[in-house]
Amino acid sequence: MYAIVEIAGQQFKVSKDLKVYVHRLDAKEGDAISFAKVLLLDDNGNVTIGAPAIEGASVEAKVLQHLKGEKVIVFKKKRRKGYKKKNGHRQSLTQIQISGITGAGAAPKKKAAAKKAEATEE
Repeated sequence: MYAIVEIAGQQFKVSKDLKVYVHRLDAKEGDAISFAKVLLLDDNGNVTIGAPAIEGASVEAKVLQHLKGEKVIVFKKKRRKGYKKKNGHRQSLTQIQISGITGAGAAPKKKAAAKKAEATEE
């Protein structure tokens, strides 16, 4: 089972237990977060495509750490003019681990099964 989900303005193909580096998120290390903008969901060949997102589907993840990416050097030069500029950039990243993918109808089915179990007990 995999899903294509939008996280912090970028699209990622994720599956359970996958570790992903995304743009810095406003969450503390160890927090559990959920992403509701699931664009595509594949459940063993059963593909669901959202327009633009799938209603009720979500991807749960855990924040592992906040870190900085590799340094990128930006060098600008104009020949014969004596113009040179050198800049560096390090992107702020968050490492997350996908803990689960919930389909559009998965949560209500669990609640309905629990209600049926309660009804049979009474």
